[in-house]
Amino acid sequence: MERRGRGRLQTRNVSSRESTVSRTNRFASKPSSTPKSSSRVASGGEKAQNDGVDDPSDLPAIVGTCPLMCPERERAQRERLRDLAVFERLNGNPAQSSPDLAVKKFFRTISTKQVEASDVRPLPVLEDTLNYLLNFFDSREYPFEVVHDFLFDRTRSIRQDLSMQNIVNNKVIRMYEKMVKFHVISLHKLRRCSSQNTSSMNYLNKEQLAKTLTSLFNLYDANRDSNSTYENEAEFCSFYVLLHLGSNSQPMGESLSWWFRNVPSTLMKSKEICFSRKILRFFRIGNYNCFLSTIAAEASYLQYCILEPYVNEVRALAVSCINNGGYKLHPYPLANLSKLLMMTESDLESFCKACGLEICTNEEGYNLLPTKQTTFCHPKDGFQSYIFVGLEQFER
Repeated sequence: MERRGRGRLQTRNVSSRESTVSRTNRFASKPSSTPKSSSRVASGGEKAQNDGVDDPSDLPAIVGTCPLMCPERERAQRERLRDLAVFERLNGNPAQSSPDLAVKKFFRTISTKQVEASDVRPLPVLEDTLNYLLNFFDSREYPFEVVHDFLFDRTRSIRQDLSMQNIVNNKVIRMYEKMVKFHVISLHKLRRCSSQNTSSMNYLNKEQLAKTLTSLFNLYDANRDSNSTYENEAEFCSFYVLLHLGSNSQPMGESLSWWFRNVPSTLMKSKEICFSRKILRFFRIGNYNCFLSTIAAEASYLQYCILEPYVNEVRALAVSCINNGGYKLHPYPLANLSKLLMMTESDLESFCKACGLEICTNEEGYNLLPTKQTTFCHPKDGFQSYIFVGLEQFER
């Protein structure tokens, strides 16, 4: 039996087809579950999971019957309107697609009263569609902005179909974990794009990351046995904590202190949550040395994708402290500062200049940062990306 909703409706399980597309380990999910002592209260409510769908609480769930990635009626309409993404065009023709290329688009507001079962994809088709989409993630044929725009919309449509059918099981959890990872890695990749639209794309991506993560937490709670927790749950909870690093940041509409009170002790003691709490504490008290060294020693790739923009913020704090607190007659050696900030010396020189500071060279040819400069500032357009020495493998 497959559970739909929170025990409201029981339907016969749809047999899952073997996924036709393999994925890299970045999107692979570990199986469930290990013992724990209590259940976490769902945060954010059920509406977050019903992405773009009217509240289905008083309506029967649809059981989708569409066997294709995109319903035939939608594909024909989009062909007539020439509304096909570059990845959906047959031989590059903007007015022609095929069942193997077209993927259902996201529609902003849908009521289950208005949707036919033939327009909704069942779980096995949604699983295969997600795996198909994620194969484009590392494509170099098009700029990442183009790839992200396509995946952003089509994964949102997948969440919409899941919501309309109100499917709640372990397979859906694994799908949501993959979609959260897509949004997390996109944070990292979008920062390296040169397009003028990346600022708004990054904002929308972070917004959907928060919604998808909230839905994932609801799915964990809906599926957990009284004494179980999911193997990946601690990792995804750590993302939630790290998303609160910004000033007055409450990405999911609730205070972090309230959320912590509802996290079971087994999760709170996990290395992932302990790491995120340490990082949060070091960031808030301005301990730049511990902040950077802890990231270097403990951060996973996905955690670093969220932390990356704050790294330069903390580096700027360190440079400001050294500039203001140093002796004017004793310039600070860039070689020492680069080790402290975990940067190459050439990157550090560029970083200091971006902060409005001058660099000098002594008689022996060593670069120095003169202190007590009054020109320190944060660059108006933000910092460029700099390599984190020791985590070069994350620069991909």
